[in-house]
Amino acid sequence: MDFAALDAFQRDPYPHYARARREPGLTFVPELDAWLVARFADVREALARPDDFSSAGALRPDAVPGPEARAALAEGAGAGGVVLSSDGPAHRRYRAPHTRGLSAARVDAAEEFIRERTARLVDGLAADGGADLVERLARRLPGEVIGHLMGLDPGDVPAVVRGGYLATDLAFRPLDTGGQVAAAEEIARLQRRMEDYVRSRHAEPRDDLITAFVRALAPGAQELTREQSGECVSSLQNLLLAGHLTTSALMASMLLHLLRRREQWEALCEDPGLIPDAVEECARFDSPIQGFRRRAVRETVLGGTALPEGAVLFVSFGAANRDPAQFARPDRLDITRRPQRHLGFGHGVHACPGARLARAQLSAVLRELTRRLPGARLDPHARISMLPTMIHRSPERLDVRW
Repeated sequence: MDFAALDAFQRDPYPHYARARREPGLTFVPELDAWLVARFADVREALARPDDFSSAGALRPDAVPGPEARAALAEGAGAGGVVLSSDGPAHRRYRAPHTRGLSAARVDAAEEFIRERTARLVDGLAADGGADLVERLARRLPGEVIGHLMGLDPGDVPAVVRGGYLATDLAFRPLDTGGQVAAAEEIARLQRRMEDYVRSRHAEPRDDLITAFVRALAPGAQELTREQSGECVSSLQNLLLAGHLTTSALMASMLLHLLRRREQWEALCEDPGLIPDAVEECARFDSPIQGFRRRAVRETVLGGTALPEGAVLFVSFGAANRDPAQFARPDRLDITRRPQRHLGFGHGVHACPGARLARAQLSAVLRELTRRLPGARLDPHARISMLPTMIHRSPERLDVRW
């Protein structure tokens, strides 16, 4: 893997997407080692054909951990499939507890907690003259919210948040052996802690997401087997990654783009009724998950390109959301746009089951910040750099003053 080329692509993929949309058919991108699906219509079609395009390998690692790191991971407790990279009946089985656990009723019940935690975090910000909003807000609120819904001890939430980032680093960043082993050991510790929760909820159920996953994946079990426990842990890890990292990323990117465009920020401050549309537009404009891989399970055609069995595609939500055939002036952020069919939260059977929860948090943050800190501005001396990733696109830091 040429990580220098991949990093450059990931930090600013939009020029690559624009070139791909202008080409006939699909474009093979060496940096991704995949066919790039970049047009809105083609992306929706690929996502609507799960029988032709398998999700197995949706998050294929860019970096393969060495034997020392693999040995450390073997000391953990995760040993099952997950909703993101499964198909057919397995996918429906893994998705069911996500859908029920993140239902409208459960999210509505969490609204008070979200508002309270958002207000408390902004209280802490307001006492200072400025802060890095990635560290002080975007990486904290979603972790606390998903931890609350799962039923985690608040003291375990920081380790859970850190474990999510370490897992992505281990799979997608070129770490040396020492870094790989340190990450793997911490991930394994987190898995063992999650296994403690799984076995505790199996013995004493509660009204939380861990209990919901145990009931769904090991129904009626008198005593959990190691396989059942490992399957629960893997699915809960997947929930933590999706429930925290992507929401954190979209929150940070949303604030970056709104504060960069002063007229958009001031319009929100003057009219909070625009907040729901602003959330949707920011999800369209710079999707936190830029896309997932798919694999052709048979010879087929997509976007006018003949694909052999086994062909790997990168189905790009980020590219589709900037397609001028679907959105007027797509490279312009416009919070009055109301893009009803954007793909910022996916589409089809793998559409994000936590989209409602993400929207609730993003809206709460905008309501609180525009009310309490309307004078917030990007630090003019700070350099903005995006993380080199396609699965939680976000600024590395977001230094803001008020």
